[in-house]
Amino acid sequence: MALPASGSGLFRFLSSRFRVQTTDIAAAATWGVAAGSAAIYLVQPFDWIKKTFFEKPEPEA
Repeated sequence: MALPASGSGLFRFLSSRFRVQTTDIAAAATWGVAAGSAAIYLVQPFDWIKKTFFEKPEPEA
């Protein structure tokens, strides 16, 4: 019985049912983007972003 290549690593001791799959990683990344987008939508720090990144500071006299 040959083990698949994905089973020869850190999660080798787990059964294939409990190993991290690529769909799990993709789902976690999708939920992370969704949570980040929701947080930015709720906070809406657009004035801070504009002041920090786009406006040039006034030179001191």
